[in-house]
Amino acid sequence: MPADHSDPLLAFRPEFPILSGSTYLISNSLGAMPRQVFDSVRDYADLWARRGVRAWEEGWWQLSAEVGNEIGSLIHAEPDSVSCHQNVTTCQAIVASCFDFSGPRNRVVYTDLNFPSLMYFWQAQRARGADVCMVPTDDGVHVNTERLLEAIDERTLLVPISHVVFRSAFIQEVEAIVARAHQVGALVLLDSFQAVGTVPVDVQALNVDFLCGGVLKWLCGGPGVAYLYVRPDLAPKLEPKFTGWIAHQQPFAFEVGPQRYTSGSYRFMTGTPNVPALYCARPGLELVKRAGIDNIRAKSRRQTARLIELATERGWQVNTPRDPARRGGTVTINMPDAQGVCGELLRRNVLVDYRPHAGVRMSPHFYNEDRELDFAIETVEEILSERGVAAR
Repeated sequence: MPADHSDPLLAFRPEFPILSGSTYLISNSLGAMPRQVFDSVRDYADLWARRGVRAWEEGWWQLSAEVGNEIGSLIHAEPDSVSCHQNVTTCQAIVASCFDFSGPRNRVVYTDLNFPSLMYFWQAQRARGADVCMVPTDDGVHVNTERLLEAIDERTLLVPISHVVFRSAFIQEVEAIVARAHQVGALVLLDSFQAVGTVPVDVQALNVDFLCGGVLKWLCGGPGVAYLYVRPDLAPKLEPKFTGWIAHQQPFAFEVGPQRYTSGSYRFMTGTPNVPALYCARPGLELVKRAGIDNIRAKSRRQTARLIELATERGWQVNTPRDPARRGGTVTINMPDAQGVCGELLRRNVLVDYRPHAGVRMSPHFYNEDRELDFAIETVEEILSERGVAAR
């Protein structure tokens, strides 16, 4: 397939240095770094070098709120409703710390397609009294929504689910899950790590109670910044036990005694934020905003459809939904010797990844050319041929 010179999103391609020397199809794991990050890191270091401790009052203290609002604008969140943290597991721990699992409403319901880090965390909450219900999948690709809805009952306190499943890119039926949870008095914690930046997300339209994710992947922001949205009418009623001085009403009073929670997004903060990571996050957020989520989504649907077509033509198993409305930005292909093929692709500078019980994940983003998809699939064929493995 020739390069699509009519694609306006390719105007952003020069902003990402790695694209000039590799076929980068791994934005589901780590988004390509914008070249502007070099300047952002320099700004951070320059302020620290010139102003020292004064940097806190000259920008650092408000940075978490500013970046939180920038992320919030991408998910249609109200101002001052998104706080920034180190990772999604921390975000979910903060939410969990708001609740008591010793009463009759202590059930936590999710599926076995959640990201493992979060399953490890919620399983550990059994020690606090949580009744953890993990709903099994049938095929490792799709969530059985009816089975999940049946598991959400009057005993349920929290429903921490993946918006887009990391192995298969299946988009869950969030609206139905939220409606069922609210019907029985439960709250939904949505992990949108694999959604935001490639799938449109509107927290108000979804009426979700909590949403978390990170800038690491589709937002091209690097490691060290995750985000937590809390529904504004719910936030003042919650008192996280996983807390710290940033969440205090008067943090610089250094009071001795119990926490006095502040309002807004900082209510859910803990200790000192990761300032350099916040600097690194901003260029990617700006580029995604300029590109436009709807434009990114349209291109993603087209390019993932192309990958599915190419894989299907070769008889390879596709572990990703065919329905574009239920498919995120990744196509998972279980070709012969998928793990070995992935290793060889990496050696040839075709950047993808492999996940057990799934296959090779290929994730084009708004900066990818159409011809890169064909090249990646042709390279897989070449690898299999060299190894004497039948492509079909």
